[in-house]
Amino acid sequence: MNIVEYSWVGSQDPYVDVINIQHVGRMVLGRFGGNSTAGQYKNEDGCLLWSSESQDWEFTVLLDAHTTAESAELVVNTVKSLKTEIVTLLMMPPVKAFEQVGGLLLNKFKSQDFKEECRRIKGETAFLCVIRKGSFLWWLSIGDCILHLFHPELAAFDEYQQNHRSFYEWVGRVNTFELPVPCFSTGTKEMRKGRNHIFLTTDGLTECSNTNFDDPKEIFNLFSKCSNEEGVRELLNFIKDNGVRDSTTIISWKINAEHEGSQPSS
Repeated sequence: MNIVEYSWVGSQDPYVDVINIQHVGRMVLGRFGGNSTAGQYKNEDGCLLWSSESQDWEFTVLLDAHTTAESAELVVNTVKSLKTEIVTLLMMPPVKAFEQVGGLLLNKFKSQDFKEECRRIKGETAFLCVIRKGSFLWWLSIGDCILHLFHPELAAFDEYQQNHRSFYEWVGRVNTFELPVPCFSTGTKEMRKGRNHIFLTTDGLTECSNTNFDDPKEIFNLFSKCSNEEGVRELLNFIKDNGVRDSTTIISWKINAEHEGSQPSS
């Protein structure tokens, strides 16, 4: 199976003062490490992207760490170690693939060996895993990374963001999986017929002053006027020009769904 893959952690290449755009299969990865003039000197984001056009899926992980990038490095390496199992599971129908991959990730995060590794590092990370297979999305969200799904039929009802930003949740030294009841959220979504735009971002984008990107409609409107790559670049240019300190990582891609989405009976 031909899989396009890429992973990165901000401690490797921080992109402070630098906008970087990269294509990974049909996905566009955009990174800006923040402005040094605002006091930025490091980048603690991270990501992992796998894509198989022949099997009609994408698997993505987005990370926003604190204190150091060690937690992002740990999670990226942990998910990489599960690659063979995950890719095999993604050959199953979506309903089975989502259930099985979700269970695999959660069991790994709950395992004693992983929790012990978390205790040995400095800092913790938000974690967002998103899988697109066929006409469906699935996600596992820990913390405050953001997933939007843009489509005109959803926008007509002001529906954009699919997960919710959940604060005080992390993986790492402070670890939700150390709690008596681990805290996280999962979800699934049927895409609508036609062009669907899947958009993941860390919160540097939404918390930049003098911009309104905390309102997803602003992002939707921007992309309606330009290509995927141009839209990602324009967003990063906006926050760079407005002096953002925090780093921002964006994963963005578009999928044409051929089936008719669910409709009400009357």
